[in-house]
Amino acid sequence: MAKPFILALSGSLRDGSTNTSLLEAACLLTPTQVEVQVWNGQGKLPQFTPDLEVAPPQVVQEFRDFIGRADGLIIACPEYARGVPGAFKNALDWLVGGETFISKKFALWNASPRANEAQRSLRLVLETMSGICVEEAALALPLINQQVTAQSIAVHPEWAPQVKFALEQFVEALDR
Repeated sequence: MAKPFILALSGSLRDGSTNTSLLEAACLLTPTQVEVQVWNGQGKLPQFTPDLEVAPPQVVQEFRDFIGRADGLIIACPEYARGVPGAFKNALDWLVGGETFISKKFALWNASPRANEAQRSLRLVLETMSGICVEEAALALPLINQQVTAQSIAVHPEWAPQVKFALEQFVEALDR
């Protein structure tokens, strides 16, 4: 059996994003029987328009194919003005008309536990798209306003075990 492939989507375009660092830490802490890959390419996608659905741009098709290959998604997204960042929402909009997201399991991670509004909004959008939220794999770490890297998270005595546990919970949910 092939090892599970988890696609980790960062909702941030910012260099040095704590959400991206959190996902990169997951790559460092992933058990060998699982593959986790971070995707942070929403800035390359054109603005969504239904007019392009019939023949989407190549970058959109590649994104859709990438989502389709994933067994599950871990999403870490910042909150901007109490909502999901526009570029990330645009990426999700490109998935609405296709089949690649239907019944896709996802877990929401967060580098700022106070970003509750974006998390609620994101969950609503993803469930509306027929995604399945894996509650037991949710993770919120207090990384905001800290100078963190993937490596510093992966060796932190409190954060690393939480990341590992959330990963384990998600992998178990993928097996169900």
